[in-house]
Amino acid sequence: MDSILNFIKPELLILVPVLYCVGLGLKRSKLSDRWIPLLLGAAGMGLSALYLLADGVAQASISAVCQRLFAGITQGILCAGCAVYVHQIMKQTGKNGESA
Repeated sequence: MDSILNFIKPELLILVPVLYCVGLGLKRSKLSDRWIPLLLGAAGMGLSALYLLADGVAQASISAVCQRLFAGITQGILCAGCAVYVHQIMKQTGKNGESA
């Protein structure tokens, strides 16, 4: 987990608990569990890309926009992965060794 956190930009680490909470809300909905990681990934990519694009609004070149968009997508995937990982750890440790 520590090595993954080295790859996530510190300002985007807030997305991990945000996506975790979104995942809990999706879990309570009638949505099938198999869609939750995909939706969290999409939300993470969108939110991180939005942040990184807004942060670099002064750089209007196509290259800079593409770089920030790519960074947003990869950062979003990492943040969503951490949120799902945290959920699974909490679920596994809360069941006294039973598999989830």
